[in-house]
Amino acid sequence: MTVTSTIHVVHIGNVDLNLLKTLAVLLEERHVSRAAARCHLSQPAMSRAMARMRTVFADDLLVRTGAGYELTPKARALQAQLADVMPRLATIVRGDDFDPANATDTMRIHCTDYITTLVGPTWFPALFEQAPALNISIEPLSTHTFEDIERGRVDLALTPVTPPPTLRWHILFQEEFVCVLAADHQITRDRLTLDDLAGYPHSRVVVLPPESMVAEEQLGRLGVRAPSGLSVPYFAAAVAALPRTSLIAVLPSRFARLHENDPAVRIARPPAQFTPFGYGMAWHPRLNTDPAHQWLRELIRQSVHTALQ
Repeated sequence: MTVTSTIHVVHIGNVDLNLLKTLAVLLEERHVSRAAARCHLSQPAMSRAMARMRTVFADDLLVRTGAGYELTPKARALQAQLADVMPRLATIVRGDDFDPANATDTMRIHCTDYITTLVGPTWFPALFEQAPALNISIEPLSTHTFEDIERGRVDLALTPVTPPPTLRWHILFQEEFVCVLAADHQITRDRLTLDDLAGYPHSRVVVLPPESMVAEEQLGRLGVRAPSGLSVPYFAAAVAALPRTSLIAVLPSRFARLHENDPAVRIARPPAQFTPFGYGMAWHPRLNTDPAHQWLRELIRQSVHTALQ
């Protein structure tokens, strides 16, 4: 799991596990104050820990530049090794059993407001009923999400974008697109055409490069080039922008249906050429057998199943 400050001290030669854990956080943050806050240390204590790390590893590890701290080559190598070994060491210390009722770890998840809106009402109550002391940090998907998983900064991503083959991938459900537009939009048909989509500006959700967004990928595949419109980072914002405009939003069906009783918008079927897509979760293979991560993945699978029934 993401490195936290809850693991008991285990000595490995002249380095204890807490020092390795602190090092992993410092190399990730590249900022003494932020790393200190994550490790529940004072800034002077973190500075002392950094000095000790430099002595232990006989390297500066972080070098101050005009843009902040940069990792030395040795620090980059250590960061890659720690991302692989820390979850395994945590499992050794914790043992094979994971008790969510007593868990105080931090789990970091990247996803969009689409999945939290859809599954959150089922997922969050179950999560905090089973693991009341667990800390969940949810951040938006980004261009760095898969890299962050590789480096151990993120435990899990919920995304429609297929990850690189170095990561594990499990499809949670299949989804389809619909078109959402203002109730008084000039288009009155129940099914839109490709010409409709090309003729009006769009309210786009863009959290990744446009070519990586599933809706934009489908539009590009079909040769649709819409006029300039609106780009927003949240699905809820894409819907909120529609009333009294000529904008069209191409959105996942299950999210759009949450707004089907809103008198200011209406839902139309997309062009027949649109195809379904899979929504899944991605994680690093090093966490595949980690008991805490297995519990998290299974809870998400169950929550999705319940939410979509």
